[in-house]
Amino acid sequence: MPNPDRFFLERFGLTEASLSQYLGAALSVGGEYADLYFEHTTSSSLLVDESLVKTATEGISMGCGVRVVAGEQTGYAYTDDLAPEKILKAAKIAARIASGPARVSTVGLSTLEAGHDFYPVALPSTDRDLADKLELVVRADVAARAYNPRIKQVRVTYGDQIRHVLNAGSDGRIVADFQPLVRLNVFTIAQDGSKLQSGSSGGGGRVGLEFFSEERAPEHFAKEAARQAIVQLDAREAPAGEMEVVLGPGWPGILLHEAIGHGLEADFNRKGISVFSGRIGQRVASEICTVVDDGTIPARRGSLNVDDEGEPTQKTVLIEKGVLRGYLQDRLSAGILKTTRTGNGRRESYEHIPMPRMTNTYMLAGTDAPEDIIRSVRRGLYAVNFGGGQVDITNGKFVFSASEAYLIEDGQVTAPVKGATLIGDGPTVLTRVTALGNDLKLDPGIGTCGKDGQSVPVGVGIPTLKISQLTVGGTAPRSAQSFT
Repeated sequence: MPNPDRFFLERFGLTEASLSQYLGAALSVGGEYADLYFEHTTSSSLLVDESLVKTATEGISMGCGVRVVAGEQTGYAYTDDLAPEKILKAAKIAARIASGPARVSTVGLSTLEAGHDFYPVALPSTDRDLADKLELVVRADVAARAYNPRIKQVRVTYGDQIRHVLNAGSDGRIVADFQPLVRLNVFTIAQDGSKLQSGSSGGGGRVGLEFFSEERAPEHFAKEAARQAIVQLDAREAPAGEMEVVLGPGWPGILLHEAIGHGLEADFNRKGISVFSGRIGQRVASEICTVVDDGTIPARRGSLNVDDEGEPTQKTVLIEKGVLRGYLQDRLSAGILKTTRTGNGRRESYEHIPMPRMTNTYMLAGTDAPEDIIRSVRRGLYAVNFGGGQVDITNGKFVFSASEAYLIEDGQVTAPVKGATLIGDGPTVLTRVTALGNDLKLDPGIGTCGKDGQSVPVGVGIPTLKISQLTVGGTAPRSAQSFT
């Protein structure tokens, strides 16, 4: 693995003297803090559609973002040219947000060693031949089409990147990191007469191509995407009304991420616009619920050695046995709220300002056997995969579509249903969790989170859990599905 500390020094001639000069320019008209975020990203992507290679790309992007913080205000500018004069220009533009006594010198800079390495990839994917990556994509295409003759369309995408980053702050810290990322996705469409249904699956993480072997081989994801589409061809119309809902383990944690996780990001709470604002120490969930955000899980898609402000990531307990314990903090929010940073300052690229974001957010396992949870439901819905959704951060209200769901009748999972949507609000749903499985599972490594126009890779997860009452939107009346 390349030495991240040497990357920018060797390629672009950065020195402590030049970094100090750039930071001095950023603080030349005031400001309390300034930092530089250097980024160099190598990426590649492949798309196979209709068994044809439609696109194959490789590229490099690089640049530097300069931030100046003055109270609650932030000045930000960036350049995609790492020539000294361009960085100085960006620093002076960012400085314009600040006012007050000039601070032209910084604390003595020193390089900090990373305290851990959560993604020790021996051979980065971007160093592998494009033919190796194409083989994975073609194998997935062939396997999906072979699953069932009713699979009529298959689209397979592959993407990877290696990101080198370096953070230098006016507090004297220089922190560098090397961040690999790989993802394979399979999308299928099944047809039976006039009926069309889709399925999708994929996986990846901060890994190399060796990830796609054995139980995570391309064929695994291809067959799963095909299975979902075939199942949906025979699905009934979903019932509608209030009912018990069981969420399957793993990817359904996207509901936790969207409906609850965003509300626990510190910027929303310091502004007082989150439903969780001012509620630390209060009960906000069932006492069996503990929710954490953990950026330190090895090889996971949402993990980082350091966040995009150079702060080491950590495991942060957000809700402990139903009680709200804290928020996800970046530098700005932690300073305003007078608390400690949690390693959750994240940004999409050097073109973007950092903000509090999730890494891998999940609910800890309980003690119930998943089969006992199912048996405890007389009439309800079992949701095992989700598509899109919408959330209002101010009140936690959400609408999520279940891409794969089944009826539960007399304690048994029975017919698949289609068109089911889950409607509720995060805080209320948390209080209605009445059973929690012992089968915590994280998603396969496909999550991407959007916020304020920025997208970052994340992870989600939950064990099997039961919600005692939740509104299900569907197209069939309850009586048509034997719901009472």
